[in-house]
Amino acid sequence: MAIIDKGMKKISPSKVFKEKLLKKKKLSGKKNLETILFCLPAILLICIVMYIPFLMSGYYSLTQWNGIAKNPVFIGFSNFADIFSGKSGFLTSLGFTVRYTLLFVIGSNILALALAVALTRKFRLANLYRGIFFIPYIMSMTIVGFIWKFIFTQGLDKIYELIPAGFLKWSWLGDPKIAFFSVVLVGVWQGLGFYIVLYIAGLQAVPSDVLEAATVDGATGSQRFFKVVLPLLGPSFTTCIFMSLTNGLKVFDIILALTKGGPGTATYSTTMQIYQEAFTNNNYGMGSAQAILYFIVVMVITQLTLKAMGSKEVAL
Repeated sequence: MAIIDKGMKKISPSKVFKEKLLKKKKLSGKKNLETILFCLPAILLICIVMYIPFLMSGYYSLTQWNGIAKNPVFIGFSNFADIFSGKSGFLTSLGFTVRYTLLFVIGSNILALALAVALTRKFRLANLYRGIFFIPYIMSMTIVGFIWKFIFTQGLDKIYELIPAGFLKWSWLGDPKIAFFSVVLVGVWQGLGFYIVLYIAGLQAVPSDVLEAATVDGATGSQRFFKVVLPLLGPSFTTCIFMSLTNGLKVFDIILALTKGGPGTATYSTTMQIYQEAFTNNNYGMGSAQAILYFIVVMVITQLTLKAMGSKEVAL
């Protein structure tokens, strides 16, 4: 083995290598410790706000508890049995939520894509229109609900005096069938601007040379859009559909301000059902069981959607 002379000391290369490796490990351990210490407050906060309440809800879902009594009564899976038997009204509200979400996702994405295509064209007021469409999204959903409630109950009557169109006299919030579409209309109107921005970003990211090559090959405008642009909008579709899906599944504020779930239970969403059961009826056990079950439903739906959309994305 070679020996390195350093004054009066003789150090072997293997020893030097071991010392460097040990020093590197110490520095790495120090960095890891610093990372853990810096992340620890955030981890603790997330645990306190999310994970611990989630585990507690899992326990309370197996009990009968009014939120006041010191000791909840353990009843096993009775709450879940009541849910699936239809006694709690959870399945009815879930049916409304699924129908609302389907229409919300389809309406939001089709309208947003159409408007995004129009707003990416070069004309004088393009930026102004983008801002106008985005304004409802930055407003509180509760305020939006109250605004549209005024429009449906009083505003349309005033318009009817000027334009006597029959649909203006419909009971937009009083008829169970029409109330459902009224809620969907308000939800789509409120969130449309956000999805327009996402689609505009996706359209502007489409490479111009790809479109030029399609034009040279003789593709028409519609062929370029459906055969070239739409496949390249895969990431935008995934983001917009996922966001609209989650926003539809958690709808609460707009319904609370517009109809409070009425008329009857025609617009009763699952989130409102959980809120009503836990905080109005003081049945925290049943409310927790419904929340846990709904969490599982939402998780399965979102994961399947992400997997289906991700497999259809086209890499640029």
